[in-house]
Amino acid sequence: MSKKPHDSGFSLIEVLVGLFLVGVAVLGLAQLFLVSVTNNLRADRIASATYLAQQQIDWLRSFTYDELNAYGALPLAGRDEALDVNLDGRNDYRRITDFTAAGNLFQVRVLVYSSEMLNVADPQELVEDVDIRRVRALIATTISR
Repeated sequence: MSKKPHDSGFSLIEVLVGLFLVGVAVLGLAQLFLVSVTNNLRADRIASATYLAQQQIDWLRSFTYDELNAYGALPLAGRDEALDVNLDGRNDYRRITDFTAAGNLFQVRVLVYSSEMLNVADPQELVEDVDIRRVRALIATTISR
């Protein structure tokens, strides 16, 4: 018997199975891409929050003894800031500076939360419930004068 020219190609079933396998692989890669984009955004938020906390610590380290005492005398609400980092008119972060003075030592904790914590009215709730409220950055240090 002689072979017909169309007998050497792929059947419709083989093509459909091949397309299905390629589709499954592409969907897996698409999901992996979405997960990596989400993780990159989360890492960017944490890095920005850490920078804002470190910026506050560096700013406080430049204070004199009297300025640190005056800053520590402010109520916690006076050390609570809403920050618009990218200047788009929406607040992106909330930075709270927890401050305790004891003689020449000043215990400082800077907590930075993302924008969803802006609707919590009492900053004391955020300072007390660090683990529950999912702080984005927390830096604690001691400043001596």
